[in-house]
Formats: sequence, C-alpha cells, structure tokens
Amino acid sequence: MCRSIKTLRPPALPEQATEEDIHAAALQFVRKVSGFRAPAAHNREVFDRAVDAIAEATAELLAGLEVRGARQAS
Repeated sequence: MCRSIKTLRPPALPEQATEEDIHAAALQFVRKVSGFRAPAAHNREVFDRAVDAIAEATAELLAGLEVRGARQAS
C-alpha cells in the first residue's frame, strides 16, 4: 500500500474529493505498481493512460459509495 495515498471519502476527508485529489491518488498508485516515479519516453503514453483510467474508476467508486452515518449535502 502506498502510504501517501490518502482516504478520499468522508469522514477521512470532510469535503468531497477534488479532481486533483483523485488524480494524485491515481498517479501514486500507478507509480507504485509500475515501479517508476517518472516513466521513460517510450512508456509515457501507457503510464498516462493508466493514471487516467484509475482516476476515472476512483471517481466512479467515490460517487457510488454510500457511507453510513454520513450526512448528505442538500
């Protein structure tokens, strides 16, 4: 587990996660899995696609989670 990836749902994060929060978590995940902090030029495209795919999946997950006891914004 990447220690720098923080929980992005309430109550760990009191406000809704921003696109920047989600992208940063996705980038950290891809860095950890790939073993590259910054990929070589020949791997850049696949690296960036992976970050985008994980960010999209993360946003979908967060949008669909129901957190018990959390108040919904009106």
